[in-house]
Amino acid sequence: MRNYIGSFLLFFCVVFASYSQTKTIEKGTYLSTNKGQKIKLNLLKDNKYELVFYSGNYEIKGDSLLFTQNTNKGNAFDLSFKNDKKAKKIKVNFVDPSYYSFYIGTQKGTEAVQYQRLSDIKENVNPDGDKVDVEFEIDRADFVYLVFEQYGGDSKLSKFALPKDVSEITVKYRLDALGDLNISGFFDNKTNELLVSEQSGKNPLVFRNEKNLQPEKISNVVALEDKTISNWTYPGKEPLVSDDFGYQAVDSIAAAADSVYYPSAKFDFKFKIENNLKSALNATKITKNKFLVILADTKNPSAKADFDSFLKDKETEIGYIMYDTYLPEYDIFNYYLATAEDKKWLKANKIADDQTVIILNNDGEVLASSKSALSNLKPEFDYYFAKRVQKVNTLYSFNKVIKDKKATDANLIFAFNNAAVNELPYDDDQSDDVNNDEKSTSLKFVKVTLDKKEVSQTWKKLIEAHQKDTKPNKYLAETILKEIKNQGFNKQLFNEERVLNDTDFLAIDYLLKHYDAIEKMNIEDENGHAIVLFKGNLSAEIASSLQQNAYIADENLSGNTIQSKTIAVYKKLIAAGKGNYDCYKNYLDYLSLQSEKSPDDITFLKEFNSYFNSYLSTDKGNAIETLDEMFSANNNSDWNYDGWSPFKEYHSNLANTAAWAVVQKLSNSNFIKDAIGWSEYSLIVTKNNPYYLDTLAQLYYKDGQKEKAIQTQTLAVKFLSNEVEQQTAFEIRETLTKMENGTY
Repeated sequence: MRNYIGSFLLFFCVVFASYSQTKTIEKGTYLSTNKGQKIKLNLLKDNKYELVFYSGNYEIKGDSLLFTQNTNKGNAFDLSFKNDKKAKKIKVNFVDPSYYSFYIGTQKGTEAVQYQRLSDIKENVNPDGDKVDVEFEIDRADFVYLVFEQYGGDSKLSKFALPKDVSEITVKYRLDALGDLNISGFFDNKTNELLVSEQSGKNPLVFRNEKNLQPEKISNVVALEDKTISNWTYPGKEPLVSDDFGYQAVDSIAAAADSVYYPSAKFDFKFKIENNLKSALNATKITKNKFLVILADTKNPSAKADFDSFLKDKETEIGYIMYDTYLPEYDIFNYYLATAEDKKWLKANKIADDQTVIILNNDGEVLASSKSALSNLKPEFDYYFAKRVQKVNTLYSFNKVIKDKKATDANLIFAFNNAAVNELPYDDDQSDDVNNDEKSTSLKFVKVTLDKKEVSQTWKKLIEAHQKDTKPNKYLAETILKEIKNQGFNKQLFNEERVLNDTDFLAIDYLLKHYDAIEKMNIEDENGHAIVLFKGNLSAEIASSLQQNAYIADENLSGNTIQSKTIAVYKKLIAAGKGNYDCYKNYLDYLSLQSEKSPDDITFLKEFNSYFNSYLSTDKGNAIETLDEMFSANNNSDWNYDGWSPFKEYHSNLANTAAWAVVQKLSNSNFIKDAIGWSEYSLIVTKNNPYYLDTLAQLYYKDGQKEKAIQTQTLAVKFLSNEVEQQTAFEIRETLTKMENGTY
């Protein structure tokens, strides 16, 4: 069975500390406050105690004993929200994550979930580590995913829907002090012993009835000394290093197989080690996405043994991670031990042949080096270190192409695409990777400094050069899509969110020109092979990018040029017949946002009226049935992800918003007849809504239909409820009074 007691020691001490601060301690049963299975502390007579870690029900079936736990754990995470519809981003406050391994992911509609490790975020926003809580911001999204990763155990994932106007999320992890227990028992009639174990049946605990216990034999051998020693060691003992899951000897990952933190390795992972440098370089070049680690230590007679030991430990470690299937993302490095025959190559590349480790990319170029034994660097060669190496290689390769005056068009497209699609660690500043201490054993990365202006100009020339293309380039289209969504090369290389510029809008024109071909390309390439550039449709991708840009532009106080270019793109989509529901939704949201800063809402009202007449008007039949047909016909739409009710509510609220704009601003009065139709529609879809009734009544009054206005406003007052804010309710009643006495 698992070793549970050690895990609870700290918890038990904390519980008792809280008791010691009370005035008196009463005898009785105390329950822990943790999530899940409660720990019972029974204080008995005669100063005896019992600490009960698990309790529940049991059932006897023949010789078998079955256990069930009385727990209802609920969510692993507690969330609370604050709403502010004007917020452009969402603030996240993760309360005291301690040393646990957490991830946070965000998802827009049905797009792929974008995950970040909380410890990476913490290092970025609080590098000094002086704050217990982690506070940061995320882009607006529809869903948030929270993951507690338990190495070698079951990770806990919770998905939450985010309210539409959420501005702040507070996250608390509900620590389960004990975890799950899945045990059963068997009574051995021959020995009169009860054997209790987990499902594996291994290492059972043996119980005997208390009345049948024999006196325990006490050893006559007495120790000469009994001590408790902090940081115990002996000459030659490897130090322990701490990670998120406890302590391990730095050179003994293989020994972790006996630890409760690691699962039994099922995948027999082995490195393929080439017997000469030429083959090692060629094998890495062929794979393209791997790196070659070379140990040069030709003067050390034990170099081969140390190298083999390192590989064996890494194979065991990777085998645990892969568990039962090969995962290429963890097989990033090839390894090679330089021999005396490689001295000429080492000298030509200015590499010492005594205890030097270098990392090469698949072109044989040095990315990092260290004057150290390979075993000293063992903790660095993990998944996250591999991501750092990938970033350095992306920067290095990208810069090499940009600086190359002879670089071809294809070279440039590939370089930008490679930089855009690789997910790089944003907080990994290259200046921090270069260690100038000559005595340091850490790997020193090559320093790469990109010229942002040069990158921007090169990208602009590339987009301009492809404006007359007769068919789209798949990699260029993919890069453009990443870039306009602020997920492309500028984000990866410079970690900045930009407002769309002239080059971006020219790139969007490229997407619009080749719209149908790119849509087809998203299903299959020219050879009929299935590929995915985006989910859903291209119109929704472009519209979503424009909507995101609107928030960033608003934060940066960008002017009318961006607004006019954005509106022009939406109009092109609609004119080309690509203005689907997602496109219209984002377009109308954008116009509504812009109209808040304008003396009138003419553009918004015109475009809404066009949408209303095309899709919603009661001239097309029953309003509910029409909406239902729209909902059913667009199962891939982001709108449909939340279900029918939000879809219906969105349209009734949108119609009321447009109608209310006519009530509020005299400059919108030319739309009053249209607005009455919109308002009546909102009440067909959502009946007896006091807000909508108030809008319609005021429109009737402004249109001269005073009797009808008073009747409608009376209904608005009638359907007021406790959910309506007091100030709003007062204004609705006051409006009715003014209508009745003619002072409206």
